[in-house]
Amino acid sequence: MPTYEYRCKKCGHRFERFQSISEKPVRKCPKCGGKVQRIIGPGAGIIFKGSGFYVTDYKRSKEKPAPSKTADSKVTADKKTDSI
Repeated sequence: MPTYEYRCKKCGHRFERFQSISEKPVRKCPKCGGKVQRIIGPGAGIIFKGSGFYVTDYKRSKEKPAPSKTADSKVTADKKTDSI
């Protein structure tokens, strides 16, 4: 359930309410009874659940891949045209 932040238009009192999404928004200030306005908050941070995330999970291996044959043949072809 999300936490909503409200501000009273009459007295400026700010408060939060932990409400269900389907619940109707608060209409009256608990302090003075004036009209309130729902404020858009910054939201919550990211919460990682489960076994965890580690540096090694997506780390690249230190080994360089072997060059492909197409790259070798291009280099050889370039050398041949340079010497002509």
